[in-house]
Amino acid sequence: MKDIFIYYGLTAIALIITLGAQFYISVSYSKYSKIAASRGFTGAMAARTVLDRHGLRDVSVSQVAGSLSDHYDPRKKQVRLSNAVYGGSSIASIAVACHECGHAIQDSENYTFMRIRSALVPVTRISSYLGYLAIVIGCIFSSYTLIYIGIIAEVVILLFQLITLPVEINASRRALEEIKELNFLVDREYSGGRTMLTAAALTYVASVVTALLQIFRLLAIFGRRQNR
Repeated sequence: MKDIFIYYGLTAIALIITLGAQFYISVSYSKYSKIAASRGFTGAMAARTVLDRHGLRDVSVSQVAGSLSDHYDPRKKQVRLSNAVYGGSSIASIAVACHECGHAIQDSENYTFMRIRSALVPVTRISSYLGYLAIVIGCIFSSYTLIYIGIIAEVVILLFQLITLPVEINASRRALEEIKELNFLVDREYSGGRTMLTAAALTYVASVVTALLQIFRLLAIFGRRQNR
C-alpha cells in the first residue's frame, strides 16, 4: 500500500502542480491578451524601446511562430517574440516582451545565474535524454548502479530548474521596472501586467517542485526495493 501511494500519489501531486501552473498562465495570458494597452505600444515597439534605453542596439527583435514561444537567444542576440506578442498591443504583449528584454539585459550585465544556467544547458540536455534510459535499463538488468546514475541525472535537471528560477524572477522584476519607468501601461493596467508575469514565474516554481517530487519518488521506490 505504501509503495502504491509513493508511486501514484507523488505522480498525481506532480501532475496536479504542473497542470495547475499551466492552467493559470494560460488563463492569465488569455485574459490580458484581450485587453488593449491604452498607450498603444506593440510588443515589438516596447522591446525595441527597452533595448535601446539600455544601449543594446546590437540585440534584434524578431518574430517566431507559436503561442507563448517567446524567448531570448543569447547566442544570436535576438529577442524573439511570438506573432501575437510582436504585433499585439495588449497588456500581455507588453509584459511578455519586456520580460524577454529582461533576459537580454541580464546577458549584457553578465548576470551570474544566467551564466550558470547557460553552462548547465548541454549537461541538462544529456541528462534529460539519458536519465530515464539509465533507469529503465537498470530495472531490466537489476542494476542499481544504473538506476542511481539515472537518479543523479534527475538531480542535474533539478539543479537546472533551481538556477532557472532566479533568472526568470529577476527578468520579470526588470520587466515591471521598465514598464513603470517607460509608461508602457497606465496604473490600472500595470496590475494586469504584474499578474501576467507572476503567473509565468509560477510555472518555473512548479517545475522545481515537480522535479523534486520526482527524485523523492524514485529514491523511495528503488531504495525500498534495494533493501528488501
